[in-house]
Amino acid sequence: MKLNICIFYMLLVIAFANAQESIVISGHVLSHNKKEPIEGAEIQVGSTYAISNAYGKFSLEVLKSELKECLKVSLLGYKKYEKFLNLEEKHHFKIYLEEYRTQLDEVTIRGNKKKSFLKKLALSSVLISKVNLERKKETSLGKSLANIAGIGAITIGAGQSKPTIRGLGFNRLVVMQNGIKHEAQQWGTDHGLEIDQNAIEQVEIYKGPLSLLVGSDAIGGAIVIKETQVPEKNTLAGKISINGQTNNDLVGFSSFVKGRRNHWYFKNSITVKDYADYKVPTNKISYNGFVFHLKKHQLRNTAGGEYKVSGTIGYLKEGLSNRTIISNVYEKNGFFANAHGLEVRKSTINYDADNRDIDLPRHEVNHFKITNETTVAEETYSLKITTGYQNNIRKEFSEPSEHGYMPKPSANLERKFDKSTYSINGNMKLFSMENHHIKLGVNTEYQKNNIGGWGYIIPAYARFTIGAYAYDKYRISSNLYLHGGLRYDYGILKTKQYKDWFKSPIHKEGKIIEEFLIRSSAKKLEFKSISASLGTVFTKGNHTGKINVGKSFRIPLANELTSDGVNYHMYRYELGDTTLKAEEAYQLDLEYQYFVRKSSISVSPFINYFPNYIYLNPSFNYHEALQIYNYKQSKVFRAGGEITSTLAISNKMNLKIAGEYVYAEQLSGSKKGFTLPFSPPISVVFSTLYKLKDTRVFKNTALGMSWRITGRQTAIVPPENKTKGYTVGNLTIFTALYNKHKKWGDIYFKINNILNTQYFNHTSFYRLIEVPEPGRNFSLEIQIPF
Repeated sequence: MKLNICIFYMLLVIAFANAQESIVISGHVLSHNKKEPIEGAEIQVGSTYAISNAYGKFSLEVLKSELKECLKVSLLGYKKYEKFLNLEEKHHFKIYLEEYRTQLDEVTIRGNKKKSFLKKLALSSVLISKVNLERKKETSLGKSLANIAGIGAITIGAGQSKPTIRGLGFNRLVVMQNGIKHEAQQWGTDHGLEIDQNAIEQVEIYKGPLSLLVGSDAIGGAIVIKETQVPEKNTLAGKISINGQTNNDLVGFSSFVKGRRNHWYFKNSITVKDYADYKVPTNKISYNGFVFHLKKHQLRNTAGGEYKVSGTIGYLKEGLSNRTIISNVYEKNGFFANAHGLEVRKSTINYDADNRDIDLPRHEVNHFKITNETTVAEETYSLKITTGYQNNIRKEFSEPSEHGYMPKPSANLERKFDKSTYSINGNMKLFSMENHHIKLGVNTEYQKNNIGGWGYIIPAYARFTIGAYAYDKYRISSNLYLHGGLRYDYGILKTKQYKDWFKSPIHKEGKIIEEFLIRSSAKKLEFKSISASLGTVFTKGNHTGKINVGKSFRIPLANELTSDGVNYHMYRYELGDTTLKAEEAYQLDLEYQYFVRKSSISVSPFINYFPNYIYLNPSFNYHEALQIYNYKQSKVFRAGGEITSTLAISNKMNLKIAGEYVYAEQLSGSKKGFTLPFSPPISVVFSTLYKLKDTRVFKNTALGMSWRITGRQTAIVPPENKTKGYTVGNLTIFTALYNKHKKWGDIYFKINNILNTQYFNHTSFYRLIEVPEPGRNFSLEIQIPF
């Protein structure tokens, strides 16, 4: 009897083992057009899942009970592949994925493409293709991105701006370009973003703390700019573009060329712009008791020019990818002649003689950048190393004049900043562990910033940072992913002593003597910080949900730590504090998205807490008749979010509503109860896009309109002014031109501020001196491919 029972159990075990027997399925995932390997594709058979490596290879162990299941392959940017295959006879496959060709809007990226991107991180994120960027292009990259809920722009006239995410900008937001941080003088209110938006191929925006992956400064989030396109083999193509605008009489030209011969490829882009003083919907500016009359509504001395060039040379073969990208951006533009910052200016220059003259005050900036990216891929891992060097030279010119004890300088160069940055970033992706997508990385950066000119605002300094992180995306199931990571950073900041170039009288031992005053002492400061992130992404059918908790940090700037001098343009004396700690932030992000056919809704709330936010606080003390502002730290609470809804009325028309709101309050310090500087007011954008019927000549034609309703902003921090709400409308038309089924051009036509509304943007650089936003503007761009 016992023998029979043993035999029975042995048969059960054998049957169970046979039932659970598995077969290894393997193959390659390739692009349909280029026949090149695709990394990161998700392959699924039943309950089994795998990710293709840099060779496009994959393998997964499939239970025999699931051999007749559907083979599914998906990846961001490609159409979903689904096919029932006879897995009992064939165990190796070549799978070709087709690329998506067009997109209607960045929030209507449907199906698998959107879901794949959403799984990338647990933060609220937006993907913008080159097509969308072309259709929404404004006068600067920051303004182009400001069409997205939660993204704003601090405008600096008509031609420049700097982006913000949920009200945070400057050094609380990181711009990554081709694998390295874009490092300029981003701390300055009147400093723009030195990047050619015509050369951009894809933008990823992450709302929320991203210090885990990129290091210091990404407290508010990150804007990641990528080169994603590789020319097809044995091809040569390109396009030229001409554009013009009426508000500032802009004339622009750009060209783009790309080609490839087997393993080698190249790209090149050139952009040239020249523009005159821009127009505002008023004939006078009233500020601080002064009235500045404007000729033909032109804001005098705001003309400028841009000259940008970039080139890429790359090598690509199985298992190895290398590319070098070189770019140079030169910009020159003037500032409003009658007032700069808070300073009212009087000059004998005839600014109205020519509206294209660039007189004083003005700035010139040249940003040179070279990066090299090498990727080595093996069966079980891929290794990417990115090195970069960039040099940012910024010169600010103004008419010399006496200030306090400072005599009249002999030159026009008020300030010069010469910043060189060396970067090395490395990361490794591991594919050997089932259901784990592990990423290990190291970031190092060395900066050296020299100064010049007769005006002082920040000291010369050198900064070194190094950080290491580990990040894991764990697949719990095909619908549920867990994201988590930990990072450690170390930084050193060395500032140089700065003395006035002129003598000032001081009291010393009962006597009045004259000395060269020390405005900044030589210091060596160290900073350490730990960043962490934990989140989850859930996708089920048309639903996607995200939860993320993160801690991020920012190393204080040199001026926040050691400044001790006059900011003449802002009429204040600024004092740094060497005891400031590294700024930290904790944030909870939630996101829910629902997609059905061509309609969608997205809700993205957040809660943010700073235990030691750094800000410039006005005091009751004065120095040489100027109010002293001290850099302090306080507790800050922020909350808000975005809601976006797109409704397809028909196959030709959709409606979209996008709203955003940010609440900020200081919880401690002398400004307890106040908000934060540059806090954006609540706003809602209503827009519609209507696709017209194709003809022989005009195809893919669409007409779009948008109305932005912005509430008033009464929560301010001095010297900010309360800002009234406003409503402003824009119109867009774009189409493709064909001749005998061959495309020969694209046309983009836009009207900004249709009703020529006079309104103030609370986050504009010129808001402080009561300058309204630009008036009505007609713009036309024609692109001709070849």
